[in-house]
Amino acid sequence: MQSWIARVGEQVAEVRRRLAAAEQAAGRPPGSVRLLAATKTLTVPQALAAVEVGLDLVGESRVQELVVKGPAWAQCLTPPTVHFIGVLQSNKIARTIPLVDCVQSVATTRLAAGLSRRAKTPLDVMVQVNTSGETTKSGVAPVDAVEFALQVAELPNLRLAGFMTIGPNTDDEAVIAAAYDQLRQIRDEVVGSGAPGTEEATELSMGMTNDLEIAVAAGATMVRVGTALFGPRD
Repeated sequence: MQSWIARVGEQVAEVRRRLAAAEQAAGRPPGSVRLLAATKTLTVPQALAAVEVGLDLVGESRVQELVVKGPAWAQCLTPPTVHFIGVLQSNKIARTIPLVDCVQSVATTRLAAGLSRRAKTPLDVMVQVNTSGETTKSGVAPVDAVEFALQVAELPNLRLAGFMTIGPNTDDEAVIAAAYDQLRQIRDEVVGSGAPGTEEATELSMGMTNDLEIAVAAGATMVRVGTALFGPRD
């Protein structure tokens, strides 16, 4: 376990160096992009150790893992901020809400309405947009994203915090950049609309291990990294 912690600590430092270099290259202030650690498949001891090495923002994509790790994280001296970043089924909303600070993957009216009904206090949510158009990825279509976001912003007990996307599955950097630019444009249109509940929807959660530099250049405020921190997983 100690060797794993040491290795992760080194990899966290390396990812933070990449982020700092990307911010500088894009002319952005240091620390303007947050690092979210995607903790899928980590054991509870590993998930706790990840917080110990300085990862204060974590993301879970599976409810069955969240219900195990969430209570453990809550007992940390300084608990991390927890986001849900996977596909959330409506019948698992009740188990998810008490354990997270934000649900990034809202892409249907049914899910949005369910979160609104179940939340006891304002819950941060993001609208997931399928900017790649790939059928294997979840998210509302870009053409529908603005209208959908405005609907979400009006729901009680939800706070529209921003937008999330998963980059295209390609090595073509121009295609990836175009997808991230599109998400930024959607965000700007929603925030610029002046509609109720949209003024704080500034987050752009985009970019992962292989393309975080492209995402930072496009305006990401948060990158979701797993492999570069913890190694390959299923």
